[in-house]
Amino acid sequence: MRKILRGMMDTMNAVNPPRMTALKELHEAETGPFSILIGTILSARTKDETTTKIVKVLFSKYKNPKELANAKIKDVEKVIKSIGFYHVKSKRIIEVAKIIDKKYKGKVPDDMDTLVQLPGVGRKTANCVLVYAYEKPAIPVDIHVHRISNRLGLVDTKNPEETEQELMKKIQKKYWLEINDTFVMYGQNICKPISPMCNICKIKKNCKYYKLKIKKLHKDI
Repeated sequence: MRKILRGMMDTMNAVNPPRMTALKELHEAETGPFSILIGTILSARTKDETTTKIVKVLFSKYKNPKELANAKIKDVEKVIKSIGFYHVKSKRIIEVAKIIDKKYKGKVPDDMDTLVQLPGVGRKTANCVLVYAYEKPAIPVDIHVHRISNRLGLVDTKNPEETEQELMKKIQKKYWLEINDTFVMYGQNICKPISPMCNICKIKKNCKYYKLKIKKLHKDI
């Protein structure tokens, strides 16, 4: 796994050093577990640059769970309007803020079982909180992690949930904290859904997708 992660970073740095993912940026800024939880909820189907910008504005206005819990939906909608599904997400983050404020006294839970009980929080979001807020070993699987894991041949799965379970079985826990951030950056910049940049990829020799691609190319000649 170390070779794969290093190869991905070497490839990206050789082309153009990638910008941090939104969650990594929140982690580095030490904004706290609550902003990472809310940031993860807001990030669904939204570009990282937009998520980062909006989360900063949101938390400059609502500095803690109590303040966001008491916010008006219309006011929150104005702040996060450039984010996809902002009507639904406004209600969702206020609802989550109320639970964190009242039930957990302002502290975001740091275990999977409790996190997934929050409205709109699935395993991916919960795992993001564990990794980026608490630095607890977990593997958040989004579309990038799912796609790249299957392309490389690390797994042969049909959905992110299956991918998470298989990666947990096959990859040493010491690498778990790096997987999401590295794979997401790689998926955004190199191993894209359409027209992946295989020609510059430094791990293509170990990639199932690339081997099949070359095999098909030779067959068609």
